[in-house]
Amino acid sequence: MVTVEDAVVARWEHAGSRFEVLVDPKAVQDIKDGKSVDLRDKLALDQVFKDAKKGDRISDEHLEKTFHTRDLAEIARQIILKGEVQVTTEQRHQLAQEKHRQIVATIARNAMNPQTGAPHPPARIEAAMVEAKVHVDPFRPADVQIQEILAKLRPLLPIRFDVVRVRIKVPGQHYPKVIAEVKGLGKLGDELWQSDGSWTAILEIPAGVQTELYEKLSARTKGTAETALVK
Repeated sequence: MVTVEDAVVARWEHAGSRFEVLVDPKAVQDIKDGKSVDLRDKLALDQVFKDAKKGDRISDEHLEKTFHTRDLAEIARQIILKGEVQVTTEQRHQLAQEKHRQIVATIARNAMNPQTGAPHPPARIEAAMVEAKVHVDPFRPADVQIQEILAKLRPLLPIRFDVVRVRIKVPGQHYPKVIAEVKGLGKLGDELWQSDGSWTAILEIPAGVQTELYEKLSARTKGTAETALVK
């Protein structure tokens, strides 16, 4: 459970009443991103307040009349989604940094240079975001912001979200070492065992995962894996 000192105030005003909960800021961020979060252990206090600073509680009857439930986790979720979040400057800075890292990682994983077909390293994406003066909002969904950010990056960086298909050929003795990791990176299909004992398949992956795939295959097969992009 988050401490009172580390919690943020989620506030919703409705029909002349104010509803406040003290909640873990990371949980707020995840809920705003559409993730499933169990709020039962994310509240600093198991109460809904008129004014959290003064400790003025709202009665269970009033909560049920407004939210049609007495389930505190569900009430808190509605307050977070419908209301606003009060954070300190330091908390907002920390949350914005975390969301920034999340966005960079997502872009790097899914984007490619359409001119070369190669992925963009995170450092290149970071530099372009700085040049484009991108502002990251810690409480707006990442996927919404990513589309806006890509629009700002395109004048500076040839970039496109895409998937690629890679044909893989691995000597049979290395198959047990690579199969789990290969499946974890993307969608596997067209698996065949060749007459020479090698295993082949076509793997569909986010464009930015190419380098990770090639490095893992090389390490697990001691450089004997073969790969080729499938057009």
